[in-house]
Amino acid sequence: LQLHHSGSYHCEGSGSSWSSQSAPVTVTVHGIPLSGVSLSAQPPGGQVALGDPPVLSCALAMGTGPLSFTWHWGGSGAPLGSGSQLELHHAGDNDSGHYHCQASNEESVAESVPLNVTVLGEQDPWTG
Repeated sequence: LQLHHSGSYHCEGSGSSWSSQSAPVTVTVHGIPLSGVSLSAQPPGGQVALGDPPVLSCALAMGTGPLSFTWHWGGSGAPLGSGSQLELHHAGDNDSGHYHCQASNEESVAESVPLNVTVLGEQDPWTG
């Protein structure tokens, strides 16, 4: 079922000398509120080497669509992107910080717990 399937329904029957119609029944389809928004990172743990492209994924435990996702960094209000995944192309020093995703449908909005992404500098081969 989809939300647009809500409405009034009845059935009809007919034979050669008869016809009949049932009383209408109202069906209301409710969406399931969004919950359990979670973040994961590849590589796991959110630690990535300088220049590597980490991928953040947003998942939803419950909720009905149509769904949309937006990505945010730190306290910035401007979204970084949309979709269930965010790829940081060639991670740099300025990409470290707390990321979170926000899922929304026609009825509700839910936000993930922030994930701390740390971009690690290149290791010195002499000190390890």
